[in-house]
Amino acid sequence: MGLSLPHILILAVVAVLLLGGGRFSAMMGDVAKGVKNFKKGMSEEEEASSTARTTRLQNQASLDPNPDRDLQPAKDDRPAA
Repeated sequence: MGLSLPHILILAVVAVLLLGGGRFSAMMGDVAKGVKNFKKGMSEEEEASSTARTTRLQNQASLDPNPDRDLQPAKDDRPAA
């Protein structure tokens, strides 16, 4: 036994009559603001997580060997005496 469309409409009319139109709409506005703030917080958290992950990947040393490093002679920065 579920709620059909007529049952839901009757409940909505009773709620509006008991709470009043202005109070009911204000309550729905508060719910909408809460959902909007929740979504905004989730996107900010995901953005911060993504930024931290990118920074961590950039700071990791490369694991690939550099073959040119061993073939290049060492540069001596000291002036000739």
